Amino acid sequence: MQRFTISLDDQLAAQFDDWIAQRGYGNRSEAVRDLFRAELDRTAQQTGSATHCVACLSYVFNHHERDLAERIISLQHAHHDLTVSSMHAHLDHDYCLETVILKGEIAAVRQFADAVCAERGVHHGKINVISVELDAGHHHAGPGGHRYTRRHERGGQGHVHIKPST
Repeated sequence: MQRFTISLDDQLAAQFDDWIAQRGYGNRSEAVRDLFRAELDRTAQQTGSATHCVACLSYVFNHHERDLAERIISLQHAHHDLTVSSMHAHLDHDYCLETVILKGEIAAVRQFADAVCAERGVHHGKINVISVELDAGHHHAGPGGHRYTRRHERGGQGHVHIKPST
């Protein structure tokens, strides 16, 4: 770990300390690390150096809107390769909150989210995208310590491990 020092004027330092307290950080260092991670991830997504992600898409919709639930489900099925899971919660007699966990190429995930949010009757759609690194060559230890890939174990049906970009 590297240590460095920054200087802030008193007003900015006070605002930063207030922000840290509101967010519940234990110290300035962790807050600065999270700010750096967020900005570096945003930059990587904008420049195209980050290509894959996990994401959480949330939106509110009126379930009485004609065929809306079916249109949303059809979009999810059409993009089953991106859709990991969804959760549906009833807010009142008319409105539902849905959260969809996605993973895949950033451009495809964003395009899917835009398509869902553009549906007539969908409100307050937001997506949180987190860049990930892929590790398709991950090995697992088998019986007797023999190392093999999941691709070998599952008869050619390999999988990819993902981890958040740092």
